[in-house]
Amino acid sequence: MPTVDLKDMQTATFRANPSYELVLFDHLPAEQQLAFKDLRQDPAFYGILRPRAGGRLTLKVVNQDTALLLFALHAPSRVPAYVLGKLGEGWNQTFAELVLDGVLEIEHEGTFVSGAAARAAIFADGFEPASRGRVAELSLEALRYAQDLAIEDPARLAMRLYLYNQLPLTPAWKCRLPAPDAVAAYLGIGPAGACRPLLERHWSQNPPSPTNDGWFSWRSRREVRKRSRPSDAPYKLYISSLVQSVPHALQAFLEASGSVQAFAFKIGRDVYGLLRPDKLVVYFPGFEELAEAADVLADRLEGCAAHGVPFTAGIAVDGLLSWGVDPPPAAQTPLGLGRESWRVWITNHVARSLASARAVTSSVEPWRFALERLRLDGVDTDTWTPTGNIWQKFIA
Repeated sequence: MPTVDLKDMQTATFRANPSYELVLFDHLPAEQQLAFKDLRQDPAFYGILRPRAGGRLTLKVVNQDTALLLFALHAPSRVPAYVLGKLGEGWNQTFAELVLDGVLEIEHEGTFVSGAAARAAIFADGFEPASRGRVAELSLEALRYAQDLAIEDPARLAMRLYLYNQLPLTPAWKCRLPAPDAVAAYLGIGPAGACRPLLERHWSQNPPSPTNDGWFSWRSRREVRKRSRPSDAPYKLYISSLVQSVPHALQAFLEASGSVQAFAFKIGRDVYGLLRPDKLVVYFPGFEELAEAADVLADRLEGCAAHGVPFTAGIAVDGLLSWGVDPPPAAQTPLGLGRESWRVWITNHVARSLASARAVTSSVEPWRFALERLRLDGVDTDTWTPTGNIWQKFIA
């Protein structure tokens, strides 16, 4: 579990951020009601926080407990007694998250602040990140790179983070892999390919769809044991070899696929898909099954040149194997943007933190603040491993 040293804020004064207005769902414009309609299935859903004017604030979904808190803190006050009773020891971290996300403001040195400007009022001490393995190092490199980009929009910044470590398209690869048929032949999965018998024995190909247009994807022909997980989110193993080693990596996985509990996998269907770091992704119902498969694959992948997927948890030191777990539906960004993967969820979070931190003067570099904020959300940023209870606040 990542440790975050927070100040005790029981004597601090808070208020609802006046730059937001709290809007009941029934009072939203029709187009916003349509965007948030699925949330009405949650009996605790209240409405949204809507920025009153321009700036860096974004729409936020609010449940009934948060709405009650905002009403209680319409005028500046200390933490309400009912909150201390209801949240127990967890109230301090909950308030830290609300302040850092701009929902609440905290009084600090005579003024009310939120976001990165509130860092000195929230965190007791900084921490020194320790990257463990190539994948963790790539993640820190990506944050430092994004910090220096002249991009203010968090969505654009998140995309640059997501694409970090993607290889450039060279004329040679463009000529060799001009279309999906050429990619299939290169991978050995075409009609006469060496991997075709293994595919047909264990896998059924999914038809193209808008959600997998950039991928060749398959589902297992076998019945894979399902786990009862409240998050309803798959674990995913990234097999990240350089493009010249992808045929070897794919064949190694397919040869082992009869003895592992994977229920689906996908691989890039064009040259751009093979140049991205997360080019081959295998899905499992739980971490135990994923770890067993990684052990099986380790020897078979010997000789593959590693690429490395930022913002994933490394298994192999060189970055060839890593993993993540997709957020449950309740943790998704409910803005009609499609389901977030593990890496999209991570890059969206750190991009917002970077943008917030770059907007204020601080002795702490923005990338460090982004790490601190992510650790509060349950990600060990030394290893980029999700903690066991990372989604608990979303599915409680």
